[in-house]
Amino acid sequence: MKKTIGMFAHVDAGKTTLAEQLLYHTKTIRQRGRVDHQDTFLDTHDIEKQRGITVFADQALFSYNESHYYLIDTPGHVDFSPEMERAIQVMDYAIVIISAVEGIEGHTETVWRLLQKHDVPTFFFINKTDRVGADSERVLDEIRSNLTTDVFDITECFSHGQMSEELIEFIAERDEPLLDTYMETGYLPQLWLETMSKLVKEKQIFPCACGSALQDSGVYSFLEKLDLLTTTNYQCDAPFAGRVYKIRYDEKGTRITFIKALSGTLKVRDELNYREEENLLCEKITQIRLYNGSKFKTIDQVEAGDIFAVTGLSAASAGDGLGTLKEKAEYEMLSALKSKVIFDPKMNVKEVLRYFKMLDAEDPALNVTWEERTQEIHIHVMGVIQLEVLKHIIKERFLFEVSFAEPEILYKETIGSEVMGYGHFEPLGHYAEVHLKLTPSERNSGISFENACHTDHLPVGTQNVIRNHLFERDHHGLLTGSPITDLKITLLTGRAHVKHTSGGDFREAAFRALRQGLEKANNILLEPFYEYKINVDLEHMGKILTDIQNAHGSFNPPTTVGNKTLLIGKVPVATFMNYGPEFASITQGKGTLNLVVGGYYPCHNPNEVMEKIQYNKYADPVYTSSSIFCSKGQGYSVPWEDAESEMHCL
Repeated sequence: MKKTIGMFAHVDAGKTTLAEQLLYHTKTIRQRGRVDHQDTFLDTHDIEKQRGITVFADQALFSYNESHYYLIDTPGHVDFSPEMERAIQVMDYAIVIISAVEGIEGHTETVWRLLQKHDVPTFFFINKTDRVGADSERVLDEIRSNLTTDVFDITECFSHGQMSEELIEFIAERDEPLLDTYMETGYLPQLWLETMSKLVKEKQIFPCACGSALQDSGVYSFLEKLDLLTTTNYQCDAPFAGRVYKIRYDEKGTRITFIKALSGTLKVRDELNYREEENLLCEKITQIRLYNGSKFKTIDQVEAGDIFAVTGLSAASAGDGLGTLKEKAEYEMLSALKSKVIFDPKMNVKEVLRYFKMLDAEDPALNVTWEERTQEIHIHVMGVIQLEVLKHIIKERFLFEVSFAEPEILYKETIGSEVMGYGHFEPLGHYAEVHLKLTPSERNSGISFENACHTDHLPVGTQNVIRNHLFERDHHGLLTGSPITDLKITLLTGRAHVKHTSGGDFREAAFRALRQGLEKANNILLEPFYEYKINVDLEHMGKILTDIQNAHGSFNPPTTVGNKTLLIGKVPVATFMNYGPEFASITQGKGTLNLVVGGYYPCHNPNEVMEKIQYNKYADPVYTSSSIFCSKGQGYSVPWEDAESEMHCL
């Protein structure tokens, strides 16, 4: 049986140390490494050793009893959350490690929410029970209050498949037929073990164990229970299906695609189908690698349940489905900040951009872009720690130095009223006209499309061409040139010419129609907001609430239990992104602050932002709101405010 287990935790909860113990107990490694000694099996990159944190989601292999395990150690720092989320896609089970001293911290709740979203059964390990101030019962109560009431401490109540009366009752509450069987026949160990395993897989029970990874206390017992309570059922005799979960480039510049096989088998020289944008690609696998830490061995074949890497795929990206799996995974851990890359002007900019595109393939959340107008490379980032790590990676791998401008907020724009947009493109020898209806949609819904065009006006193929053009790139708003979002675009009608309409004409007309509609709309600037969850002593509540209000945030009515207060609400990233140190000072490190980018909402200071950005809508090289008409063999431009009166379809 093959099982993929993910390790998750807030920074410094002991995740990598627990991984070392599991590998040692299963004889995968001969000596246990330590983070502070910079010799752990999975944190092999120099930057991970120096900082003592996990940056990359790397895997180790071990066997225990009849099962073969893939253990993936994921980053615990919020700046590397996208790497962590991509790894979640291939997990069979997860282990969330929580410090018995610090308890649930900010990133722990983010991890939990993502695991629930992606439907991953989860175990808890309360670590550092040997430390002064450790209180596993308090942490269990925190799990029940903040994460799930279906957690159960199996440290003492479950051993070698035998269960205590308390655990039997807990399981029976969640499986009524089993309770009936129990009343008739009594306790049947194998039946109860199978039922508990099923309930764990169905996320009705979340087992928890306590111990100390550093002192190797409770680790082997936890491994036994983990093995008993986890099952997988992969179909090797089905057609191949797989999910790409990360891309890497090796020291020779070879593109390595990491895959989880979900069904079937795959051999060297097999061809794999996948979709890249609108194109269906079919490429041959030239090598299969099985990684264990930083090392790998080449093999000829893999099967369902395996996690492996291949060479030969030139364009597959993280989240892509392969073979019979068609849909692409969607990720929610998106950046709210962007930064400009600063490098030696003597360097060839195309070469620098090529290296950054390699990094972009490895971490799509970087969203590397080349700004033609300013001749600059921009990237999206989660925070300043990520920028420091990127500097190190670039110097180590590509042998040149970069720096980054101060991170700036990523803004978006939308509209507040329904408008019609008209675009016409008719220079000599060309012809296309498009009419669109633009309607504001729900916050954080993105852009949607509806087709209300009759085939008497445009054939289906042309209607699809217009739709594809509208989705081929982000569209600039008029206030700051930021991407448009929360918009429904309806294609109403259009016109083509049998002789003169050619490729690209409808692209020009559609973009001009969209832009012309924006010119008439009530445009709204949006900024990213954190969804925060703050837990503090009652005495600090007044100061925290004042800070939130000063930061232009909002909050729900506080919830007070004993001397603790829970605050939940929204606050702009721009005003709260550096609040962490001040919060720690106010609470003397005893409060918890969980910040997750929770979407875009109207900007609290739009005039200041527009003044700072100074976007000139008339000078955008990509967009224009005017239309081109033709008269007496010559094309002429009609400004947006006059274009509607000259449209041919009206």
